[in-house]
Amino acid sequence: MAHVYILYSESVDRYYIGSCFDLNERLEQHNTHHFIRSYTKRASDWKLFLSIDDLSLHEPRAIEYYIKRMKSRKYIEQLRNKDGMIRNLKRRFCGGPDPDPDFKSGSGSGSVDA
Repeated sequence: MAHVYILYSESVDRYYIGSCFDLNERLEQHNTHHFIRSYTKRASDWKLFLSIDDLSLHEPRAIEYYIKRMKSRKYIEQLRNKDGMIRNLKRRFCGGPDPDPDFKSGSGSGSVDA
């Protein structure tokens, strides 16, 4: 199964959003600078802040891009603290019933400053 993950680095006080199939391997790759031109090369202390698991092949990218478009630290922190937000993301991008009516969406693009 695939995952959407959000990493946090205390040393640069920033979040990174990505998607993958092997979460443990990907976290190690980010912390060892496996990706030479990656945004995560700025730090070596990336920790898993949040993961959205049990996704099929194409769902993670859609959710990843949506979270990135939000460009909001507050939104990312709310994802971790409000159970219904992740459930609504899964409903929106993975099928299922309509999301809760109080679910708020937004737009934007790029990485998220802390």
